Amino acid sequence: MQNNQSSQIAVLGAGSWGNSLAILLSQKGHQVTLWEFSVEAAEILQKTRKNLKYLGDDIVFPEALFITSELKPAVENAEIIVLATPSHTIRSVVKNLVGIIKPDSILVNVAKGIENGTFFTMSQVIADVIPDINPNRIVALYGPSHAEEVSRGLPTTVVSASSDLETARKIREIFVTPMFRVYSNTDIIGVEIGGSVKNVMAIAAGISDGIGFGDNAKAALMTRGITEITRLGVALGAKKETFAGLTGVGDLIVTCMSRHSRNRHVGEEIGKGKTLKQVLDSMIMVAEGVNTTKSTLGLAKKLGIDMPITEAVHSILFEDHDPKEVVKTLMTRSVKDEDWGN
Repeated sequence: MQNNQSSQIAVLGAGSWGNSLAILLSQKGHQVTLWEFSVEAAEILQKTRKNLKYLGDDIVFPEALFITSELKPAVENAEIIVLATPSHTIRSVVKNLVGIIKPDSILVNVAKGIENGTFFTMSQVIADVIPDINPNRIVALYGPSHAEEVSRGLPTTVVSASSDLETARKIREIFVTPMFRVYSNTDIIGVEIGGSVKNVMAIAAGISDGIGFGDNAKAALMTRGITEITRLGVALGAKKETFAGLTGVGDLIVTCMSRHSRNRHVGEEIGKGKTLKQVLDSMIMVAEGVNTTKSTLGLAKKLGIDMPITEAVHSILFEDHDPKEVVKTLMTRSVKDEDWGN
């Protein structure tokens, strides 16, 4: 059953996902403030009630949705703070929240990534920045959910994950609508690993498309990709079954297959012969999988986990290896038993 009680919510980050969630929450009757870092951009959004850069001309912000570039007034009275900035900025954003948010505020992260250097998931970054935070106040909201579809009210299903089931359920009730179905889960590390590392596999799927390989190759990449993701997640203490769910197989499917996928687009352009710099310079939005490829491979090596597809993507993106030669190397690895997930 949906909770009809209104909550005061701050959504930090006015990109496509932050916009879409702010619209959804505001339409549901919550008191929502959308924070945009740029003063000029915030003024434009507040005046035009549209975000032409990310969502197009047909999506209009609800009248009740307030937009600002001032962080403190946006968050100081918020019961729930949604972190919707790119994953590489989460640490700096959370640092700016210290001392100004309510002690019992719940932080809901929707950014997908693993931090370079520390190899932390976003919930671990939050805990690192605010050491005394109760883990029960940290939630990951992940799943197969392109913002372009959510903003238009198309059916979408995601997972609210927290180490505390009641918190996960509370956020589930805050977000759920007839077109935005939310499940609760306590395996936050599994949800985060699945939702983050699938972006690496989406780059691999895009490279395959760009080269001109067929459905057989993409199916193999996706299936063996979820095996790698599971292997890494389980080594970090995640539940194996999480990766058969929405934030595992579900998120992998949508990101590897969709025309909306930024990471698949990056891979496709590289498969066609462009350099990584050329592709990224031409993009407005952030492709999280590029940075996540570095951190995932680093984490895998630290744990002694075999992740050949991740290693192959890294060699193409950052070591200038020829995609076709990398595929040949993958295909001629020593044969073995399938033993899925191991």
